[in-house]
Amino acid sequence: MPAIRILPDFVANQIAAGEVIERPAAVVKELVENSLDAGASRIEIEFRSGGKNLIRVEDNGYGMSPDDALLSLERHGTSKIREAGDLLKIGTYGFRGEALPSIASVSRFTLRTRTENQPHGTEIFINGGKMVHSKECGMPGGTHIEVAHLFHTVPARRKFLKTDNTEAAHIVHLSRLFAVANPQTSFNLLENGRALFRSPVCQSLRERVGEIFGRQIAGQLIEIDAEADGFKLTGLIGKPGVGRATRHELVTYVNRRPVDSRLLNFALIEAYHTYIPKGRYPLAFVFLEMDPGTVDVNVHPAKREVRFREEGKLRHFLIRAVLDRLREASPPPPEGNSSRRPIPALEIPKPRFAPAPIEGNSRVLTRVSRVPEKPFAEKSLVAPTPAKPDEGREDSTEKATTTGEGRLSWRYLGMAHGASAVFETETGIVLLHWRGARARILYEEILAQSENKSQASQKLLFPIPMELDALAATALEEHLDFFRNNGFDIEKFGRNYYRIEALPEWLDPGQGEGFARDLLSLLRERGLNPNRPTPAREEIARLAAGRIAKTSRPPDKEEIIRLANRLMACQNPLNDPRGRPTFFEISRGDLEKKFGK
Repeated sequence: MPAIRILPDFVANQIAAGEVIERPAAVVKELVENSLDAGASRIEIEFRSGGKNLIRVEDNGYGMSPDDALLSLERHGTSKIREAGDLLKIGTYGFRGEALPSIASVSRFTLRTRTENQPHGTEIFINGGKMVHSKECGMPGGTHIEVAHLFHTVPARRKFLKTDNTEAAHIVHLSRLFAVANPQTSFNLLENGRALFRSPVCQSLRERVGEIFGRQIAGQLIEIDAEADGFKLTGLIGKPGVGRATRHELVTYVNRRPVDSRLLNFALIEAYHTYIPKGRYPLAFVFLEMDPGTVDVNVHPAKREVRFREEGKLRHFLIRAVLDRLREASPPPPEGNSSRRPIPALEIPKPRFAPAPIEGNSRVLTRVSRVPEKPFAEKSLVAPTPAKPDEGREDSTEKATTTGEGRLSWRYLGMAHGASAVFETETGIVLLHWRGARARILYEEILAQSENKSQASQKLLFPIPMELDALAATALEEHLDFFRNNGFDIEKFGRNYYRIEALPEWLDPGQGEGFARDLLSLLRERGLNPNRPTPAREEIARLAAGRIAKTSRPPDKEEIIRLANRLMACQNPLNDPRGRPTFFEISRGDLEKKFGK
């Protein structure tokens, strides 16, 4: 059995680096946190080749003396805490003292620093964890750190890094998070010598969000400021009705630290459940202030996750605070509705019959040969033609369909709660969910066009501008061919700016930007795989059909009749694209049982 030995310091540092330094963005994170803890009012970040060849972070903070500079490169050398009890009241970004020695052990590390009361600065150069030199240097007050050839001492680790564009996008995203959290600090970000953004000191959070994430997003936000039970919530949240397909723009901070917390994310999502459609995520940049003793930031080596002591109370506070603000921002109800008393709901026992019909059962429907499909370019399903004045005065019990080729022997009775159309049949009553029926029809027609490679595009008279963050822009450029193959024509118009020149003909231009963002979010989260065209086409058709059906106006009587007939011509009329029933029948016998006959 091999003897037990103590590992050398540089080996221990390399092991620690595997936990703390996952990728170049983690290096930027640790160095920027140190700069902010040092009271810097100006931070400049530069990187090359996605951070693999060079990362440079300069600040005008307090700086360090020669002795402190040497101690900062020792494991667990820190000025943030002194004893174990300090872990319960952490008020700084860093505190462990592991970052600098871990980074120095896997790179060519150069540290230059000077305090304001020193005549000269100190330069320390370390290569792969081994000290090369420590000498005096001339420099202004602050700290300059250069990290070159990251992971050159552990080449196996370097092979697991992504492409330069992907690693650069992570650095840009992380830099923007810290810039948003500190509007009082000037941030400059450079890639390969070119400025990505320069954000001077800002007077407000909205101004900083507008500079970092774009004016379009800043215009969709409202302020929030709530305090109760020892918690304080400030920042910006999306207006009612504003949502995103993913959580990429749901940004949360705890005591100014960007964190990824399931508790915070789910509480915000739950607060928005009646203000944005199901399956969408809120847009938010929120800051939670609380007693440092009630939150543990020492859970994850990279400090991404936190743990709360009073999770139930915090969740209740977040939901209540966001809901109150959303109610204030919601438009007032129409005049005259305030005095209307709500009608008490009638409690009806849950029916004991199966709601889904069985295809081919003559009691459910009379199905004959299919109706010839109308061209999909006809917009009657999306924006139906209003009914003529005389049609609205017809008897609602008039026979709506006639038995014959391609017609159903159903009689239209009316609408129930604006969501279901009621038909009388020879064997009972059918309730048709018109949005689900419309989604099924659209789904099969879009899918048929895509499978036949007849995906026609419509050129836009006025291109739609689209501003993206760095990660989304990188993903879009990697999948431009995928968008073109599905009817989109997207052209680059600047750094992270794009123009949508053409859309699929089935997509309304007003929904073009939102639908393109949703597709991009699915690509980023691997919900769409361009290398598997058939599932990708089905998911696009499902997403498009659901979006169009949700935003379409309720149909009139004639359109409901056409909708029912077109549904019966589908390959699967029983379910919508999400698998939910499009209609069900209540038989005459079940109706008689309800009345005790």
